Amino acid sequence: QVQLVESGGGTVQAGGSLRLSCAVSGRAFSVSAIGWFRQAPGKEREFVAVIRGSGGSTLYADPVKGRFTIYRDNAKNTVYLQMNTLKPDDTAVYYCAAGYGGLVVRIAGNYDYWGQGTQVTVSS
Repeated sequence: QVQLVESGGGTVQAGGSLRLSCAVSGRAFSVSAIGWFRQAPGKEREFVAVIRGSGGSTLYADPVKGRFTIYRDNAKNTVYLQMNTLKPDDTAVYYCAAGYGGLVVRIAGNYDYWGQGTQVTVSS
């Protein structure tokens, strides 16, 4: 069992920055990947970014590439999502998720554990 708790959401003006945190606890040693997803009202949950457990390689969705950075602090068992140059289209509930094995990281259904989500609102 793995527990994930997100924090750091809030309201920011366009062009601003936020840093989201995902605290990971439980049997996290075998997690293959921690991903960030987001879901806006009336839309499907979409992939944002992922960091793999081995090697720390990262992958980003095209809409956030160059603006968002995912990284981890192993000592704190926390994965971060630094979001810069935020746009109103980034408004959504952001979730972190943990997956195992050789999962296809862009697909939400491949992840086994999810946090409760944190709201990000970007005003124009």
